[in-house]
Amino acid sequence: MQIDTNRFSWFDVADDVKELLILAAQTWENTEESTKYMQQALAKTGDNTDVLVAAYRYFYYKNNYVLALTTAEKITAKIKKAENLPDKWEELKPILVNRHEEPQIRLYLTAYAASGLVLAKLGKIEQAKEISTRIKGIDEKNDFGAGILLDILTRPPEDDD
Repeated sequence: MQIDTNRFSWFDVADDVKELLILAAQTWENTEESTKYMQQALAKTGDNTDVLVAAYRYFYYKNNYVLALTTAEKITAKIKKAENLPDKWEELKPILVNRHEEPQIRLYLTAYAASGLVLAKLGKIEQAKEISTRIKGIDEKNDFGAGILLDILTRPPEDDD
């Protein structure tokens, strides 16, 4: 089978990795096989951001929330290290507020918000609320969806009357 890896020229990875990602997509219906391709792509690239984002989406839409969460956390950890971001939220928040339009910081916020969504899916509601509250405090336009998730998680149950 000939695979056109040039379709993904913006992906900064080797052609063999692009081929694995394409195979994962082409074998989507066979979860075991497609997961094997995704895992191989991850193994070959380590912490390549494009592949991590693709893997997060893959695992999320395959309802493999544990691996989706792990992948989102790898993305935030990678950016945190590259950007030398502090561990404490009180120190981190003003940096994120001031730099939230920068591509790497937007990706950090997106991945952090995604981890909140996945935590909610995993039933870890308090952790999901905490992350959503934090992101909502940075994101007035709701670009990252945290406000919507927080609303869903904190909405009182509707009366049946």
